[in-house]
Amino acid sequence: MEQLPEDWQRGIVIVAHPDDIEYGAAAAVARWTRQGKDIRYVLATSGEAGIAGLPPAESGPLREDEERASAKIVGVSEVEFLGHPDGRIVESLELRRDIAAAIRRHQPEMVVLFNFGDGWARGYANSADHRAVGRAALDAVSDAGNEWIFPEIAALPIWSPRWAAVCGVAEGSHAVDVSDTLEVAVESLAAHARYLAALSPDPVADQARAVIDMTCGPKEGFEAAHAVSFELFYFAG
Repeated sequence: MEQLPEDWQRGIVIVAHPDDIEYGAAAAVARWTRQGKDIRYVLATSGEAGIAGLPPAESGPLREDEERASAKIVGVSEVEFLGHPDGRIVESLELRRDIAAAIRRHQPEMVVLFNFGDGWARGYANSADHRAVGRAALDAVSDAGNEWIFPEIAALPIWSPRWAAVCGVAEGSHAVDVSDTLEVAVESLAAHARYLAALSPDPVADQARAVIDMTCGPKEGFEAAHAVSFELFYFAG
């Protein structure tokens, strides 16, 4: 397993929901911001359908606030929400267009995506939103560099990222050593306090610790005690 390229300055992380980034990728983000990289977040939804018993009109703003607080902990100040409906995202041309427009606005060299396979691991189904957003975003990386596919975003400058790296895959091609950023990653996930409290009666800090220990453990073929793995895609940017 190779080291993920780090010879770049600006990256964006594109996911479906608040908290998706904090399930592992935020540990890598914290490493990159410490290197002086400019990292930004783009979320397809506000996670408004994600808390049982809390209506979307209340949940959406709360979860946006939690995501902004979480991002700040790992050194990210720019967080954009695209306004697609939580739980009902469709892998559509509209979604591709909106993500391509975001890529043109932020002009990243590296695009980080979340696992969009059918399952997390054998026997564990992935979210429909994760599948739709990840697959649309991978296509949008190319769309952002094509002047003809979405003429309605022609006012935004053409942009072609160099890579897309998919986090949360069972067996990645590349990895990042996050041994020095585990604690800040735990803190970043724990910032989703209301969301995590609805998932389990366990203390939020304990839930966050368990997740980071699971997702940021050692990776076979990569020499680091704690790492985040990625599947890397190359583009012509």
